[in-house]
Formats: sequence, C-alpha cells, structure tokens
Amino acid sequence: MALVRDKDGKRLHVKSRLMGESLVSKTFLDQLEVAPQQRLYPDVAILKIGGQSICDRGVKALPAILKEIVANRTSHKMLITTGGGTRSRHIYTIGLEMGMPTGVIARFGSMISDQNALMIATLLSPWGGIKISHSDIVKLPTYFAEGIIPVMHGMPPYDYFAIKPEKGRIPTHRTDVGLVILGDLIGARRILFVKDEDGLYTEDPKKNPDAEFIPDITVAELMEKDQDDLVIERPCLEIIKNSEVIEQVQVINGMKEGNITKALAGEHVGTIIRK
Repeated sequence: MALVRDKDGKRLHVKSRLMGESLVSKTFLDQLEVAPQQRLYPDVAILKIGGQSICDRGVKALPAILKEIVANRTSHKMLITTGGGTRSRHIYTIGLEMGMPTGVIARFGSMISDQNALMIATLLSPWGGIKISHSDIVKLPTYFAEGIIPVMHGMPPYDYFAIKPEKGRIPTHRTDVGLVILGDLIGARRILFVKDEDGLYTEDPKKNPDAEFIPDITVAELMEKDQDDLVIERPCLEIIKNSEVIEQVQVINGMKEGNITKALAGEHVGTIIRK
C-alpha cells in the first residue's frame, strides 16, 4: 500500500483514485469510472404488501394474498416488505401537530411498518415465514436454502436522520422508497408493489372514478407528466432513473386472485413503470 504525502508535508494519503478528493467535485465525479454494479441476488423477487391498501383490510384481504404467496414459495424466492398504512397517518398527524421533527416522524413510521411485518411474518410462519431485520439481508441465501419466506419492515432506515422535505415535515422516503432502494441494493429480479388498485392512473381513482388507467410508462414520461398524485412515492422515480440494475417496477392489484402469480412469472398485469 503506497503512501503519499502532500507537497506541504501536512497530510499523508493512501494512493488511490480518490486520494485527496473532496468527493463533491462535479468534474471529478463526471470523470470517475466505476465497475458495473453487481446484482447480489438476481433471482429474488421483492414484494411490498401495502399498508393502507392491504394490511389495514385485515381478514378481508390478507388471507387470500398470503395464500397466493405461499403457493408460489417453491417456484420463486420472495422477500416481503410491508407498508405502514392508516396507523402511520394517524401518528404522523399527531407528530405534526406536536411539532415533531421529520426524523422523529420517520421513526414513528418505521415502528408501524414493523408491526405489519411482524403480523405478516407470524401469519406466514406455518409455511416458513420469519421476520428479519435490514441487517439480515446478507443471510438471504441461507433463508431461501431452507425454504424460508423472509419478511421485514419497508421503511428505509433513515429514521432520526430522515431528510426534511421542501414543504412540511412528512418524510418523503417511506416504504415505497424502501422497496426500490432494496431492489437496487440486491439487484432484484422483480420489484412488485402489491396494492388495492389495478396500477397507475392519471389521478387517484378513489377520488376521481373517471381517471384513466396507465398500463405502461417510462420514468421519464411519468416525470414529464408531473401528476398531482402517484400510486408510488415520488422519490422512487429518481431512484429508478439513477439505478444501474433496476429495469422496471410493477404495481399490481393484489385483491385480484392470480395477479401476484402472474407478476412473479413475468406477465404484464397492472402497471409497469420502466426505467
């Protein structure tokens, strides 16, 4: 390992391409060549079970969805994450009213998502469901070798370090963002949002029944449209655009039997948002 001292003799560096760089120089970063990103687990499908859309429906939605997941466990390696839902919105409201900073509100959200992960893992436990933490991602090969269905909460672990948004204090990096970051991290085969809508619409179809369904769209087209409302959290688009390994994400209606199976098999159901 070669050591290099500054000309003025004050600093000692380890010789490398990043030696002495601030790591914020635009010119340097534009010119920096890096190896293509490795896909750590390219045979794994990750699914986020929506909080408000699915988990909050309880017995009216979860048994059928989990039954379909269990039916696919021998054909697909699946990692499940969970949203927060109505309870997150409730504690966000109280936190905002009480003047809590974004980091504390994000921590509230992680706790609710974690509750849903515990519930899903418990319901799946007869078929190998276990609740894991984010640090257990490196153990995925072992879990799949044992026929386990790992489940973890979907909030990215910014928690107290969550970035304050431009407006308000609701964390912008929530469980949808967590799924896309996870997909980028492991180089997932498929990234599926399991919700109670058929996919992306021009507007929220719950508020406007005349909203038009969008079956297929690119991130650039979606960013250009700049819709007032989206079926996934807005920062997901930027993450997909910048990813080296994500080619698309898919939003499906898990309330329709067979959609999860079709999406896992690569069929076009719901909306596909392409890079």
